[in-house]
Amino acid sequence: MSFRTTATSVDYVEDVSPGSGALPPRAWYASSDAQSLSLNGGWSFRLSPTADAEDDSFAAEGYDAGGWAEVSVPGHWVLQGDGAFGSPIYTNHLYPFPVDPPRVPTENPTGDHLRYFDLPEGWPADGGAVVRFDGVESCARVWLNGTEIGEFKGSRLPHEFTVGHLLKPTDNVLAVRVHQWSAGSYLEDQDQWWLPGIFRDVTLLHRPVGSAVDFFVHASYDHVGSLGTLRVDSDVDGRVLVPALDIDVATGEPVTVAVVPWTAETPKLYDGELVTAGERVPLRIGFRTVALEDGLLKVNGKAILFKGVNRHEWHPVKGRALDVETMREDVLLMKRHNINAVRTSHYPPHPAFLDLCDEYGLWVIDECDLETHGFTEQNWRDNPVDDDRWTPALLDRAARMVERDKNHPSVVIWSLGNEAGTGRGLTAMAEWIHGRDSSRLVHYEGDWNCRDTDIYSRMYAEHAEVERIGQGLDGGTHKRRALPFIQCEYGHAMGNGPGGLADYQRVFEAYERLQGGFIWEWIDHGVTHPKLGFAYGGDFGEELHDGNFVCDGLIFPDRTPSPGLLEFKKVIEPVRIEGDGAGGTVRVRNAFDFADLSSLSFEWSYQVDGKTVEHGPLPVPALAPGESAEVKLPQPPSGGPGGEALWTVRALLAEDTAWGKKDHQVAWAQLPVTERPLPTVVPGDGPTASEKLIYLGPASFDVRTGALKTIGGVDVTGLRLDVWRAPTDNDDGASWQDDTRYGLLWRKYGFHRMQHRLDGVELGEDALTVRTRVAPAAWEIGLRTTYRWTSDGTRLKLTVSVDPEGDWTIPLPRLGIRFGLSSADAVKWYGGGPGEGYPDTKSASMLGRWHSTVDELQTPYVRPQENGARPDVRWAELGGLRVDGDPEFWFTARRWTTEQLDAAEHLTDLRPGDTVWVNLDHGQMGIGSQSCGPGALPQYHLLAEPTEFSFVFSTTE
Repeated sequence: MSFRTTATSVDYVEDVSPGSGALPPRAWYASSDAQSLSLNGGWSFRLSPTADAEDDSFAAEGYDAGGWAEVSVPGHWVLQGDGAFGSPIYTNHLYPFPVDPPRVPTENPTGDHLRYFDLPEGWPADGGAVVRFDGVESCARVWLNGTEIGEFKGSRLPHEFTVGHLLKPTDNVLAVRVHQWSAGSYLEDQDQWWLPGIFRDVTLLHRPVGSAVDFFVHASYDHVGSLGTLRVDSDVDGRVLVPALDIDVATGEPVTVAVVPWTAETPKLYDGELVTAGERVPLRIGFRTVALEDGLLKVNGKAILFKGVNRHEWHPVKGRALDVETMREDVLLMKRHNINAVRTSHYPPHPAFLDLCDEYGLWVIDECDLETHGFTEQNWRDNPVDDDRWTPALLDRAARMVERDKNHPSVVIWSLGNEAGTGRGLTAMAEWIHGRDSSRLVHYEGDWNCRDTDIYSRMYAEHAEVERIGQGLDGGTHKRRALPFIQCEYGHAMGNGPGGLADYQRVFEAYERLQGGFIWEWIDHGVTHPKLGFAYGGDFGEELHDGNFVCDGLIFPDRTPSPGLLEFKKVIEPVRIEGDGAGGTVRVRNAFDFADLSSLSFEWSYQVDGKTVEHGPLPVPALAPGESAEVKLPQPPSGGPGGEALWTVRALLAEDTAWGKKDHQVAWAQLPVTERPLPTVVPGDGPTASEKLIYLGPASFDVRTGALKTIGGVDVTGLRLDVWRAPTDNDDGASWQDDTRYGLLWRKYGFHRMQHRLDGVELGEDALTVRTRVAPAAWEIGLRTTYRWTSDGTRLKLTVSVDPEGDWTIPLPRLGIRFGLSSADAVKWYGGGPGEGYPDTKSASMLGRWHSTVDELQTPYVRPQENGARPDVRWAELGGLRVDGDPEFWFTARRWTTEQLDAAEHLTDLRPGDTVWVNLDHGQMGIGSQSCGPGALPQYHLLAEPTEFSFVFSTTE
């Protein structure tokens, strides 16, 4: 028996074509005089479990949707309704459905949307109008007043439909059926939450007779003659007006005038208009030329250095449904942290974001809405980008990106997409883009041989390899060797980290071919959750998920800067300040590509033991890009207090700018003058013992174990050597890595459960000595540890000597002492701050006197892990104790143990206890970025080797 299959009304869902009925792509713009009507707001909504569970009658006029729910548009239905409409799904690259292209599951959540509207008073009656959808995930079918007008795929791309002939003055009904899964989903396997819905604006646009339709602004810059050439090609003839430049020319006609060029550092825009018979269109014109010359990417004749970030669109409540103010907040944060570039990973952003990049100044790599990463599990078999049936969809996506965004001066590179393997479809996209727009370069990281691209791009290449590339020793095709290099992703900002950024930047700046890179990524994609704080992968019961790999940003989900962002700001600062503090000179170098230093003022301050003694302005010339100058510092204050002295030199905004207030700090440096005197304790009387206690100076100890009990009136609990830290995401590494993943090895070797054997308590003539061996069960390695206590009667000194035993093949997480205080809140310290820092993440740590509370010392990483250490601490005070270090130390204090921190999955799992646990660390392992990149460099490894360090304790009362 045979069965006959008939077509159904949902065949389009699995069709590899981009859709039907949509108008050709065009530039995104708002007309000055043609009317528009936002259809954002509350929409009636019905969710069905499959694509064909409900018929199409809901789209008919007069349909009664009175029993339907309501959702907000823009929005994702799974983030609304308190879980009634399903849940988000997070995967990094695995498709959350069977891989059988172009087929998708029968269980395909489908949301029917209805929007009722009347035309505004005075809406023109000429009948010309389009409805525009700026973003719908992942497939939509559209009706207006009962008439089907089309269907489309391409979630992060605009689609417009002609609707003027269907409009009525009142009682219009726009019906949209949205499917979570479609053939298009195979092209959208980006590392992000899968979130169905109409998540960008929906707008009704009047299109007058004679409207511009589409236009292309060509605004090049000749850096030799300081001349700009403007030509605006328009589908409809008209005139181009730029009053500030006295330009009034016909469309298609070039005109050359003297201009100030646009750059990310000096984002000069000229206001203009395109005037056709039917409308006036505002233009914001930036003159600049992008070229591949001498093997380098040059803008306006000069090679640029990207100091960039990858940016997914994200809001912890609204997902990818961002408003303009949130986008502006992102851009302002970037500018205030010295970031000069954005890669729009991995899709074109809301077009308003590019307006902001034009306005405030950011270089942009505009990336196509394309990723097929999940096919790597099949060794790229059946990959759509190498299947001719899918090429029309790929070309449609490329065209909708380029045509929409072509008039933005901030866009200097088009990217074909991300992690989609290689294939004929990508070649077709590159050829089309090169043919359509020769004024920009084409990028695609997966094309290592640079067959289709103008840039050699890599992800997460290690420092040494990047240096070899800079030296031209990397090989590759002849074409590749003649191209500039960027790291389109590096410095994976997951959890505590990334480490090693300063080391990367030194390499970038050492070789001309290396044109910088883009940190992965801008923001943690945590979802606001009533019980968990911020949820991540797996918190919604996903069958497949990648945990907190979605939380890998430089800012937390609420847009609070992380220590990683502050570190990046310092590492990439555009003014380099170096010098000889003792000699009284400072060298200032302008590291901008285009701007001089006239917008900055400089100041000096002179500190002794962390206290500012004097300060004043520092005259620095308005250096041109790349120029340096030696500047004399004033004479150090005479007769001041002795101690550790240094100069702090700051570069500040001289006046308010569009993105920052006067005195905003752009760059800084500290120059040592005199070294810190180390603390000394001259031993006095030796220890004495009673039946239960040993007494030494202000302290008491357990007579049997030698354990410290009190210092003055302060109770101390459990002081002993500590080597364990709650592994960071970078300690644990990524599952696909072949490198050593130290977090896992530390657990294997039992560093989280070290046992402390007491070998002896010795009361000497002037010291109490406690000898121990600290070692993990099941292994023969150990740390022979001696605690030697001395006192001058008022202060107590502890000297810790550590001698490794056995074959130590891996570094330690930390090395220091841990103890508990029964009462502590306010904290003061002299050392690095104000935030945390580790061996390879402390460039932004400024030496000074700081204060905090114990709670404020914590860094709220979405998944709890080692955090909050203050580096280079000379002394710290809390809980009635003062601790001076010999040498400097890392200081950490928490209301929970390291073990409790290690066990927590979310911040809400951490419950403050009655004891504050303090770590004083002689050493810490570096951080690295091995959650998706290289681990800590060898110079930041904490090796098990003979070590001695000391602390001096005293009371503060």
